[in-house]
Amino acid sequence: MRAFVFPGQGAQTIGMGKALADAYPAARAVFDEVDEALGEKLSTLIWEGDIADLTLTANAQPALMATSLAAMRALEAEGVTIAAASFVAGHSLGEYSALAAAGALSIADTARLLRIRGKAMQDAVPVGVGAMAALLGLDFETAKAVAEEAAQGEVCQAANDNDPSQVVVSGHKAAVERALVIAKEKGAKRALLLPVSAPFHSALMAPAADVMAQALADVAIAAPKVPLVANVRAEAVSDVDTIRALLVEQVTGSVRWRESVMWMGTQGVTEAWEIGAGKALSGMIKRINRDIETRAVGGPEDVAAAAALA
Repeated sequence: MRAFVFPGQGAQTIGMGKALADAYPAARAVFDEVDEALGEKLSTLIWEGDIADLTLTANAQPALMATSLAAMRALEAEGVTIAAASFVAGHSLGEYSALAAAGALSIADTARLLRIRGKAMQDAVPVGVGAMAALLGLDFETAKAVAEEAAQGEVCQAANDNDPSQVVVSGHKAAVERALVIAKEKGAKRALLLPVSAPFHSALMAPAADVMAQALADVAIAAPKVPLVANVRAEAVSDVDTIRALLVEQVTGSVRWRESVMWMGTQGVTEAWEIGAGKALSGMIKRINRDIETRAVGGPEDVAAAAALA
């Protein structure tokens, strides 16, 4: 059994998806569709722009989705459809890419939703008020305890349960800085602030969740062609109303990636294809379950190699 997984923020690079667009007309059409949906040439920024501009949340989110869907269209051009997967899953914004790949959302709607999501998440908290930090070498329960101890009346919570040795905490900057100290006292190998612009997946994102509830209420969502392993549930969902509600909950809720991968393993998944930019999820999956083979599909040569196996 195979899962298609879709990367989240942090995987962006200048030039991502360009080789796919040059090699496959269907891949180029994805970037054209995203440009049209947003009313701007996001593709120019992705391929020729400044990484600082691309990394802005409102740009990175639709850009990473466009790159993932371009890779998906290239796979389809080689005869590999979404039916080749038993599940789809994505890390944070990657959940939207997964839903678009599975036919639950149109590419244009996904691009617009991610632009709204990125802007709402950025606007939810003034710059400098929030922070996120990676705690390396602590399990999730220990990291959760660290966050609770560090809060001291402020927000500090375990935001991303990425793999057995990496948990990200998110919240007020002072609380997150306290978490760095406490984490090291509790045996963390490393604890470092992340270069992000807002405290994602924390209670401080409540205003963004309200914005997304309104935005998602107006968008058509179809049942995905293969089940989505949802971030906040760490199990498969297909019901449209449930998916809509979980996308709202995801803004403030923890990304349960480690549990999601473990759950897929229990269902018989033995292969995970990372569709789009980078290989971050592949590394996490290897640390979670060594029995799941990983394959990154981000360029034409990756598409050809994957198609030969499917």
